[in-house]
Amino acid sequence: MRLQDRPTFRASAAVVFNSMENAAEAVRGLSQAALYPSNCRVIDAQEAANTGAGDGKHVLLVLGFESADHPLQAWMARALELVEDHGGQYDIASVERSMAPKEAASGEHRKGAAGDWRNAFVRAPFYREIMVPFGLINDTFETSITWDRFADFHANILRRTGEAIERVTGRPGQVTCRFTHVYPDGPAPYFTFQAFGGDPRDLAGSLAQWREIKFAANEIVTSEGGTITHHHAVGRDHRDGYEKQTSPVFRSALAGAKQSLDPNGVMNPGVLIDPVGKNVGLTGILKKQ
Repeated sequence: MRLQDRPTFRASAAVVFNSMENAAEAVRGLSQAALYPSNCRVIDAQEAANTGAGDGKHVLLVLGFESADHPLQAWMARALELVEDHGGQYDIASVERSMAPKEAASGEHRKGAAGDWRNAFVRAPFYREIMVPFGLINDTFETSITWDRFADFHANILRRTGEAIERVTGRPGQVTCRFTHVYPDGPAPYFTFQAFGGDPRDLAGSLAQWREIKFAANEIVTSEGGTITHHHAVGRDHRDGYEKQTSPVFRSALAGAKQSLDPNGVMNPGVLIDPVGKNVGLTGILKKQ
């Protein structure tokens, strides 16, 4: 574990763009400029509206820097130049307030659109528990892709997942996207899908529909060239995609290591691989009803 001092210097900005393409190109510039922001999240227009952080027309970039060592004016100034190059707009007065001394800043980085999105993000798991009994299907899937392939990848994921939702439920659904992580090589898009599953009293039916949509999303992501997952690992729900994207030799070597360290297959059997001589099989979204 690496420990560091609590930040005493902060700088934040809520930047809006007219399109996801412009926002993505701005973030690409940020990620390749070695500025290393502490927060760099793109939220598409629909998701920003769903969380009360936007008007449904503009893409939101939540941008922030933190340090326990030095003021951040120079870093933020260069970051704002980069986002302006791609049409990004922001409230300069709010940015300046965010960089004020700690006693005067009064949590500026948690106000406005950025604060609204943060609050909705933190509460999302609780909202989901309320929505499920009403027959609403709400879930996410994550991936990663290189910058040069992102635009087509993003458009295809939205289109094909939307088609899968309508095919499974018989009704249009909604698919939104945000960036959770960004790298010089590409972003980690995080997609949210929502659909009305039908009779809220038929929880088993909604669960079956969720499973079918989730499985379709896995296939769509891998067929479009994205990774089956990103920071939330593989697990049972993504194992089918993981097996498509890893070689049999690698999985065999991993199974051999597990056999040496866990010969009885006690630790999470079937989550990633079946223990040697113990066929657990896929039990996540592929589990038959």
